[in-house]
Amino acid sequence: MRYNEKNAYTIETLSDGVSRILETYISDDWRCNIWYIKGPDRDLIIDAGMGLWPIAQDIIERRENDVIAFYTHSHHDHTGGFSQFEKRLSHPAKAHIFANPTTEFVVEELVGYKVMKVLPYEGFKIESWCYEPAPSTEEVNEGDIIDLGDRTFYVLHLPGHFPGSIGLWEKDTRLLFFGDTLYDEVLYDHIYHSVPETLLESLKRLRELPINTFHAGHYSTFNRDRMRVIIEKYLSGRRLTCTSYEV
Repeated sequence: MRYNEKNAYTIETLSDGVSRILETYISDDWRCNIWYIKGPDRDLIIDAGMGLWPIAQDIIERRENDVIAFYTHSHHDHTGGFSQFEKRLSHPAKAHIFANPTTEFVVEELVGYKVMKVLPYEGFKIESWCYEPAPSTEEVNEGDIIDLGDRTFYVLHLPGHFPGSIGLWEKDTRLLFFGDTLYDEVLYDHIYHSVPETLLESLKRLRELPINTFHAGHYSTFNRDRMRVIIEKYLSGRRLTCTSYEV
């Protein structure tokens, strides 16, 4: 029996038909942004949190269309909920992790009890937890298209934080969703599978793309000006070890 199932998520409607779903019982500094976009033919969910509560039941059961679930990368805070969805898209690099997750592969060892405001069920032990296997049903690569019927998203491969890190770019609205490649805090480039030199190249690429709104994997959405500040700090070697970048 899971606790507080009906209050496990909050949903916020933003501009451009985008909603952000947040895990209520995961700490603010750890929970990922779960992005949801409705289309006339199908809906899209980008990342699905830790999966400790039934997101498909609690939030997505209200859907009228089929849902495409899109992995930005395999880490535990983004991927745990994907086993609840039938159609799951990811990049082929390290795709075996989704099918055979281990605490090392999904960097679950970073999680402590402070991450959770409420335990998901009686007897839960973070030391032995790992998300349920959820192998991709379809692999996507750079340049592939996800069509919702009236909205088209292009897949971008943005490795560095993780070899198979991918994002989705909507050219018409100039929106970008990109997981943990970039967000408005200290970037994690030192964990399992991360390659700082590769992340540098992905950030240089992002800097040149015609994008106005950046929907990151954590924390707040930001605009192009803020994106440049964050990237320049990183490229200049002034990556801080505190909890945020200095303006």
